[in-house]
Amino acid sequence: MKERRSIQLIIAFYGAYLLYAVIAYAVYAESDSLFTEIALESVFILLTVLFTFFDVRNVFSLYNVVKVEWKGVLFSVLFPFLTGLSVYYSVDWLNTMLYDEDTNLFYDYMFYDSPFFWAFVFYVIIPPIFEELAFRGFLFNQLQIVTTPRITILATAFIFALIHFSLLSFVWIFPFGIVLGYLRHRYSTLWLGMLIHFIHNLIIVLLDYYYFDGLSFSEIL
Repeated sequence: MKERRSIQLIIAFYGAYLLYAVIAYAVYAESDSLFTEIALESVFILLTVLFTFFDVRNVFSLYNVVKVEWKGVLFSVLFPFLTGLSVYYSVDWLNTMLYDEDTNLFYDYMFYDSPFFWAFVFYVIIPPIFEELAFRGFLFNQLQIVTTPRITILATAFIFALIHFSLLSFVWIFPFGIVLGYLRHRYSTLWLGMLIHFIHNLIIVLLDYYYFDGLSFSEIL
């Protein structure tokens, strides 16, 4: 009975987030205003919170302060520096080579009031909190009821990468998700994944802001 309920929740989760990703992609193609982004991020947050209620006790237990060996903490601090720098420069190079385009996120934020603030909120704060809650929290809990830890780690990483809707990003998001899933399994906590996710995204935002800020307005246009 418990396994059947988990399977139903997994299917519902996958369907809901896939539908959200498709709708968000279509909406962003039509409008990239601040109101649009706030609305879509709010829906994502509400969707995550809604699913969490189906397993609230087990999910909240992942926020308990746990004893993590120093190697795990050190890895969680150093690893995102490696991924942030390597992903930033390799993806930027690939986008230039394959598509001849600059993917600096501040092109989408340049006309907002306080562009760095909003980039920080949407890329550095929300994803580490709510993506980890959704994928390494709720989804991970449900999958480990019906399958092995190894498949759970791989499945959460795959769905995590798939939802980002980018073939180029899939190449690095999938192994990134595997690492986050492994730490979640080993230490039964979301804190390490959130820390890695936060530092990685922060590096991306800071580098984008650095290079964007070095352009003159005429160069941007």
